[in-house]
This record gives sequence, C-alpha cells and structure tokens, in this order.
Amino acid sequence: MLVLGIETSTNQTAVALGSDQGIVAASMLTGTKANHELVTPNITHLLRWADVPISSIGGVAVGLGPGLFTGMRVGIATAKTLAQVLNVPIAGLASLDVVAFSVRYARRRICATIDAKRGELFYAFYRPVPGGVTRITDFQVGSAARLTAELEARPEETMLVGNGTLVYRRELEEAGKHVEFASAAYAFPAATALVELAIPRFQREEFDRVYDLKPFYVRKADAEIAWEHRRRAD
Repeated sequence: MLVLGIETSTNQTAVALGSDQGIVAASMLTGTKANHELVTPNITHLLRWADVPISSIGGVAVGLGPGLFTGMRVGIATAKTLAQVLNVPIAGLASLDVVAFSVRYARRRICATIDAKRGELFYAFYRPVPGGVTRITDFQVGSAARLTAELEARPEETMLVGNGTLVYRRELEEAGKHVEFASAAYAFPAATALVELAIPRFQREEFDRVYDLKPFYVRKADAEIAWEHRRRAD
C-alpha cells in the first residue's frame, strides 16, 4: 500500500511517498515564507519523478499541527481533497509527534518544538519507547522563557528538537547542561517520518473521517487575536 504524506505546518512544504517497504520518493521546500501554494505541484512532480500513477496511492497522511495557521489549512484541505477524489482512507497525525519521532533513538526525554512566531513556540514532551515515542504532556504554546523555566523546574536529560529550538536556542541554553540540542537536520516535521508513522495505522485500519480532520488549534489565529485587540481598544 502506497501512502502519500503531506506536511505543511511550518514554513517547510514537504511531501513523501512510501510503503512498509520504505520511502519511494520525497520532496521538501523551505523558505523564509511559507510556500504552501506549491504543495499540489510538488505532489504532481513527486509522482512523475517516481513514475507512480496517482491511482496507485492507497492512503493519504497529513500533519495536523500545531503550527502555522495558513499552512495547516492548506495541507489538510489538499489531503482531504485527494482522499475524496481517489476514494482512499486518510489519517491525520500531530506534527509535533512527527518531530519527536525523528529522534526516537535519543534514549532520554524529548521536547519537540515548532516555531509559533510572535515570540512563542509550540512544544510537548515525549519518552522514547520501542518503535517510537509516546507523548507525556499536552501540546503547549509559550515563550522560550516559559519553556526554559519548565526545563529548570524538572531537571532531566532532555533532547530538544524542532525549528522552535533553533530560533530560541540562546534562551533555551539557559536551562543548563542537562539539555542537548538535536541536529538542524531534524528541525522540521518530515513527510518521510509522517508516512512511516501512518503506515501502521493504515494496516490496522485506524482511519479518520474526512470531515472530522481539523488542525490542532493550540493558539488562536492571528486574525482573531488582532480582532480582539481592536475590540479592547474601542
């Protein structure tokens, strides 16, 4: 069964195609601004490059964030459309889970992060388990100072990973020597890891209903926040 993975919760647009035999092809585009309008052309190019007809796709996996509002909406809408047009199952996975999965061999507590902009980051803590990771906290959003305080309050060998870690590394280094920073190679939720995580779900027939798939809104959209600020100012 070929699974198409779509991940657009950050300013990286990533797509991948794979099965339980491994990854067939992958593509990613990262810039200072989101390029999620290119997700559909990227999928088309990926299938053409891999010489795989779109009719061969047996399932669609998509990252649900938390992450950047517009990117999440574009990726999820694209995944839903493909699943409906192809009449194949769909599965949504948390993007922070995908980030943590990329460093599942860390042998220590993992803190996965995604840059939330406006001086904040999304994050959650995980434990490595055989075959992957398990989330041990809810998704949170806050400043680097808040996360640093949490790390100091619970001093434990911790692997920090994700693009939020890169953006706020200077502040997070204040948490002490028990904190280690993962390579920048794992900064973004990888579509390849998304596919790898989704395949067991498809094999167990743990599908999502298309109309139930929604992003993880850990924080209000910028437009909502701006509207509330204007209302308070009136």
